[in-house]
Amino acid sequence: MERWERLPYGVGQFSWRWYLFVVGLMAGVGWAAYAYSVQLREGLVVTGLRDWGTMGGATWGLYIAFLVYFVGVSFAGIVVAALIRLLRLEFLRPLSRAAELMAIISLLVGSLSILPDVGQPLRALLNLPLYARPQSPLYGDFTLIVAGYLFASLVYFYLAGRRDAAILAQKKTPLQWFYRLWAAGWRDTPQERARHERVSFFLALAILPLLVTAHSTLGFIFGLMVGRPGWFSALQAPGFVVMAGVSGVGMLILIAAFLRRALGETERLSERVFGWLSTFLMVLVLVYLYFMVVELLTSTYTGHSHEVQLTLSLLWGEYAWLYWGAVGALVGSVVVIILPRLPRPQALPAFQPRFAYATGMATAIAAAIVFNEKLPFVPHVHVFAHPALERGLAVVSLGLGALFVLSLVPLLWRSSIASAVVAGLLVNVAAIAKRVLIVVPSQTHGGLLPYGTGSYTPTWVEYSIVVGLFALGTLLYSIFVKVFPIMEIEGGRS
Repeated sequence: MERWERLPYGVGQFSWRWYLFVVGLMAGVGWAAYAYSVQLREGLVVTGLRDWGTMGGATWGLYIAFLVYFVGVSFAGIVVAALIRLLRLEFLRPLSRAAELMAIISLLVGSLSILPDVGQPLRALLNLPLYARPQSPLYGDFTLIVAGYLFASLVYFYLAGRRDAAILAQKKTPLQWFYRLWAAGWRDTPQERARHERVSFFLALAILPLLVTAHSTLGFIFGLMVGRPGWFSALQAPGFVVMAGVSGVGMLILIAAFLRRALGETERLSERVFGWLSTFLMVLVLVYLYFMVVELLTSTYTGHSHEVQLTLSLLWGEYAWLYWGAVGALVGSVVVIILPRLPRPQALPAFQPRFAYATGMATAIAAAIVFNEKLPFVPHVHVFAHPALERGLAVVSLGLGALFVLSLVPLLWRSSIASAVVAGLLVNVAAIAKRVLIVVPSQTHGGLLPYGTGSYTPTWVEYSIVVGLFALGTLLYSIFVKVFPIMEIEGGRS
C-alpha cells in the first residue's frame, strides 16, 4: 500500500469533528435548496416581497441586503492582500491567502444571492445581454463586480499560490496532479521570482481602484435614485466602500482567530496581526460613524418632509431597534478595541464565566420577549397587558445587557485578540443591520407618491436561503483548507 506524505497546515488531514461540521453545513445547503425549490414552484408569493405602493410592500428585501453584505465582505479580503503586497507588510503575509479566499467565496455567494430575488433567473440571465443599458449602475454591478472584480481576484489568487503548489507537487499525495496543474511549470528560478513579483505588484496596484469603483457603483444603484428618500445621497457610494471595509476586516479577524486556534499558529498569527487589523477596523468604523452623523443631520435639518418621515421611522419607529442596535454595535466595537490599550485598573475583578453566562442568558430571554413580534420562526404572543410593562421590561433587558457587557470587560482587557474577535462580531452584526436599513425602509416608508406606509416581513423561505448561502460559503472555505495550505508555506515566499 502506497503511503502518502504529510502536508502542512492540516491539508489532507480529516477528523470526525471536521466530517460532522461538513455534514451540518451540507444539511444547511440542502435545506436552502429545498426552500428555493418551493420558491421556484410557487413563485415569489412564498416570500415577504411585494410591490411597493399599492401592495404596500418591498420589491427588494433580504436577498439584496445580503448581496450588498457579501460583496462588502469580499472588499477587505482583496484590499488587505493587495496592501500586503504593495506596502510589504511582511508580518501580515500569513493572512494573505485567507483574505484572498474570503474575497472570492464572498463574491461567489453574493452573486448567488441575486438569483432568488429575480424570480425567474434563467430569463434574467438571457435578458441581461439583450436589453441591458451600459449607462445603468445595475449593468456596472454585473460587469465590474461579478465579472471584472471576480476575475481579477481569481487571477491574483492563482498567481499567489503557484509557488506553494510547486512545493506540494513534489510530494506523493492523491492531489499531486492538482498541485502540478496549479504550479504550471514553476521552477523557482530568480527570473521567475522577479517576474512573479513584478506581475503581482502591478496586478495589486490595478485591483485597488477597481475595488473602489466596483463598490461605488453598487452604492450608485441606490444613491442615484432621485425619487426615493433615504437613497438619493452623495454619501451612498463612499458609505458603501467604508462599510464594506468594516464588515470585511471584521470577518477577516474572525477567520484569523479561528485559524490561529485550529492550526496552532500563535507565532505567525501573532497579537501584532490582530492589533493591526483591529486598528484598521477602528479607523473605518469611526469614518462610517461620521458619515452616519452627517447623513442624519442633513436629512433632519434640511430634508423635505418625506426624508424627515423616513428618518423618524429609523430613529423612533418600526426600524428603530435595528438602527440603534447597529449604532450600539459600531460604538461598542470601538470601545472594545480601545480597552486593551488602556492601563488596567488594579481593582478590576477577574473574569467569571458563570456570571457572564447567567447575565447573557437573562438578557437574551428578556430581549426575546420584548422583540417577540420582530423575531422569525417564533409565534407572536402578546404578553403585556399594558405598554408600560413592555417599556419596563425593555429597561430591565438593557440593564441586564449592561451587566453582561461589564462581566466581559476583564476578559477583553486581558487579551487584545479576544477584544478584536468581539469587535469583529459586533461590526458584522451592525453591517447586516445597516444593509437591511438601506434596502427596506426607503421602499416601505419612503415613497414620494401618495401611497400608504408599507411593511416587509421575511418568510422562512428567505431566511432559509440566506442561512444556506452562509453555509455554502463556509463549506467551500472548509473544503479548500483541506486541499491547499491556507497560509503560505514558510520558505516559499516570493
